[in-house]
Amino acid sequence: MNKPSQPRFVRPCTLIWLTLIALTGVTYSIGDAGLGGRNVMLLVLAITLLKGQMIAGFFMGLRKTSLLWRAIMGGYLIIVGGMIAAAYLMGIN
Repeated sequence: MNKPSQPRFVRPCTLIWLTLIALTGVTYSIGDAGLGGRNVMLLVLAITLLKGQMIAGFFMGLRKTSLLWRAIMGGYLIIVGGMIAAAYLMGIN
């Protein structure tokens, strides 16, 4: 007798991982193409911050924690990203 087939689905962590891989490919392609400038830097920084938030939420398990822990991690990402953007923007003037 054949077993009934199990429905196939992709787990959320697999989708997040694939998204992270795709975003990494995008940022690599931008760098490999030699693109630069303020808008490109802000795009790459935004992608990096998004990836950091995805890692914190799904792989560090912060999406199910209290607002305090999510705010601490989000604040960290914003502060570090802001300092990187400020350093870059001060350097191009």
